[in-house]
Amino acid sequence: MADSGRARPADPDAADGRTASPLTGKKRTQQSPGPRPKYQSSAPGHCLRKVTLTKPTFCHGCSDFIWGLIGFLCEVCNFMCHEKCLKTLRSACSCMTPSLVRVPVAHCFGPAGQKKRFCCVCRKQTEGSTALRCEVCELHVHADCAIFSCADCRSSHLDGTLQQDTFHHHWREGNLASAARCEVCRRSCGSSDVLSGMRCEWCGITSHGACYLSVPPECTLGRLRCMLLHPACVRLDSRNFSKMHCYCITESCNHDLDNCDDVDPSAAASKEGQPAAAESGKQFLKVFDGDDAAKRGFFRLVSMIRATRNEEVVEAALRAFYLPDDPQDYELQEVGGLQRLHSDDILNRNGGPDNRGSLKDGGDSWLLRAKPRDTEVIKVYASWPRSDAAFISVSVSKNSTAESVLTEVLSQLDRQEEDVSSFSLLEVCMSSKQVQRQTLTPQEKIQDKLQEIRKVSLRQMNQTRFYVVESRNRAVQVNLLIGGLPALLNKEEYAKLIQEHLTIKSHLVTISHIYASQGAVALQISCFSEAERIYMLAKDTTVSNKTLTSLVIPEILHNQLGEDVCPLLVFVNPKSGGLKGRELLYSFRKLLNPHQVFDISNGGPLAGLHTFREVPSFRVLVCGGDGTVGWVLGVLEAVRHKLVCREPPIGIVPLGTGNDLARVLRWGPGYSGEDPHHILVSVDEADEVLMDRWTILLDAQDISEDGKDNGFLEPPKIVQMNNYFGLGIDAELSLDFHQAREDEPDKFTSRFHNKGVYVKVGLQKISYTRSLHKELQLQVDTQNVPLPNIEGLIFLNIPSWGSGADLWGSEVDGRHEKPSIDDGLLEVVGVTGVVHMGQVQSGMRSGIRIAQGNYIRLTVSKPIPVQVDGEPWIQPPGHIIISAAGPKVRMLRKSKQKQKKSGSKDGRSESPSSRDGGH
Repeated sequence: MADSGRARPADPDAADGRTASPLTGKKRTQQSPGPRPKYQSSAPGHCLRKVTLTKPTFCHGCSDFIWGLIGFLCEVCNFMCHEKCLKTLRSACSCMTPSLVRVPVAHCFGPAGQKKRFCCVCRKQTEGSTALRCEVCELHVHADCAIFSCADCRSSHLDGTLQQDTFHHHWREGNLASAARCEVCRRSCGSSDVLSGMRCEWCGITSHGACYLSVPPECTLGRLRCMLLHPACVRLDSRNFSKMHCYCITESCNHDLDNCDDVDPSAAASKEGQPAAAESGKQFLKVFDGDDAAKRGFFRLVSMIRATRNEEVVEAALRAFYLPDDPQDYELQEVGGLQRLHSDDILNRNGGPDNRGSLKDGGDSWLLRAKPRDTEVIKVYASWPRSDAAFISVSVSKNSTAESVLTEVLSQLDRQEEDVSSFSLLEVCMSSKQVQRQTLTPQEKIQDKLQEIRKVSLRQMNQTRFYVVESRNRAVQVNLLIGGLPALLNKEEYAKLIQEHLTIKSHLVTISHIYASQGAVALQISCFSEAERIYMLAKDTTVSNKTLTSLVIPEILHNQLGEDVCPLLVFVNPKSGGLKGRELLYSFRKLLNPHQVFDISNGGPLAGLHTFREVPSFRVLVCGGDGTVGWVLGVLEAVRHKLVCREPPIGIVPLGTGNDLARVLRWGPGYSGEDPHHILVSVDEADEVLMDRWTILLDAQDISEDGKDNGFLEPPKIVQMNNYFGLGIDAELSLDFHQAREDEPDKFTSRFHNKGVYVKVGLQKISYTRSLHKELQLQVDTQNVPLPNIEGLIFLNIPSWGSGADLWGSEVDGRHEKPSIDDGLLEVVGVTGVVHMGQVQSGMRSGIRIAQGNYIRLTVSKPIPVQVDGEPWIQPPGHIIISAAGPKVRMLRKSKQKQKKSGSKDGRSESPSSRDGGH
């Protein structure tokens, strides 16, 4: 990046940045500064001037209220502070953000919702539908400000290109919890009124903007260190894969950033320019920052007073595009013409110099251009860790080539003895959405390259820097997981399918793992372009009427994990619990490494288990209903033989309707907005317990008198049971609810509504009679057990049924043992109808105890509704056998001990999402 001159000013109309919103789209109006005194600060980039306050205003430095009528406003980024805070100001201006990036990492933008946040670019409130947020870090921006943010997201893995030294804090300004305390001075540093305070996005410590530089730079990852996947232990060769691909984030919500430049610019000119001009005598210019902006119609409005020198107009145009350069190095050129404004021209209210032209349709259009330079200074960064300055300053002229720059850089790095040809100059564009890298040829002229970039976009030039990298042929390895294939094939059949549908190049692609039970294969690819082609092609390919899924899988360097580290693998079902599932997914990605948090609706549980296959010890957290937990347990059972840690303990965040398993394990009846950080601490402190799992064999046969040949009605099937298995009225209510949800899924977004539907379908069955005892024959541990007159039969593995009811009851019974989730026994209970079920739900009665045993055999003479853990269907007549399913599974039960509150007083235990009081 070319060396900066002095900082430029910004919007003078934003004396109160507390509630003002930016002008929509690309049309934010900037006023030429005029001759006003500027005040210097110790923070880079700010251009401060004294303003008179007309509204209640808070200081962005100390977050305190500004008493009196005088404040100091940055004309670049709308930073506001006390006069006393000028001396201690350390927070950099938005225009300087690209120069402060340590390792360029792109953001993953998605819709921010309706919560009150502040834009990290213009510092104004983002409340509304046009706001965006990064799915991985705490960056919040307006849609029209997103292009002025740069690639300063958290670095969550090693990509083999740019190396890091010691692991440092990753500071993000503002949007702290109100109770946050400064790590240095212990005073409050959070604010809900302005963008104020700093927070490390790894360890969570908070500090004032004036204090954070006093914090030791090394980050220890904080309270969650033992469950967090350290970025240095994750490797991913990503190149042109977007961060959405790398983190397996669904891209459906990413269109806002793609389309934020497509708003009609003429609307702004007619809406804002002419009325303001009529009222104040101001003139408006449409300013483009390069040929690309002019082609796409992306302009910024610059307002002027009656007579303004060109240098002042250029200065206003620079600040409109957040460019921290000297106005003397730039000029304005009229779009479509040869007219230029020179530094000594006066631009009057009628248009161009000497009254040429007039203001029409919202303003004249001008291109902001960099003046030709004979020499300039560029900054070249080293791609390897260095203990001294981050970059080398190199003077370049018209004859300077990439090779000559490398020679000078190596000389300053005391590596002049090494062969220049073993190094290369890398151009890195740090766009907020994607980091693009291009290697320059040795004879490429540097100034020609700079002029080319500036001609396309000055904003892009501000986000571009150069690196010196060692030229080496490093082996490329990209891992893809392809799902959606037919199940239970052999390796040759999968290889043939992959070759047939994806036309892979066999010398570049190998099948490293096969998950036949899941219909998935893992591919190891030694070429970036081939990996990108297969990834995109798989998403548009259908095999046996089923669309394939394709996921980029990182490599976990398990040998580098600390001995006390037991990383947490998180699965979140964003469709559970209304919007709470998506908010939890967002929160956990910020609190942990996003590579350990998986959206289970995007590829299922296999993606996470395959990623963690070589981790020697890890835990699992499932956020969803009982069905989601059963899904994870089922896939874990099928692939555990391929895992180094074959029995990871599993915790639950209940997002479903019943959440019976979560109740038994003390995780509560349902998630109600608890701070996600507290949830992770509870998982870390949870106790391990064992739980039985059961296999149900459903063998549908015609066993009636007419079916003399005893033929099969359908192939036998096997299902796994964790909670309970029901037949009769209980399953029929579940089936009616399931069908109602399938008919109108959008209505089933809250537990309250779901339970209301259960009550409704229950009332419709209140006069239901079936005499189930006449249709079933029960055998428990090879003993025939007579059934009483009942309408429903339920087999319990856990002491919770139907959203927390105790169906077995707590009475002491000498004939039966006290139930437990790991006793190897199933409890067999009957209910006489809907009224009886209602009484059980209200705690007035318990079910009819029938038997206990570890081997159940049922003979069904008629089709009957059945349900396993809430999943219902109609089962044809035949035999049903229930038996223990191999080893017991390890679960996490929330500890009864009082939650530790270390760090809660200083705000470190609060996640970014907790400041709104839940979700």
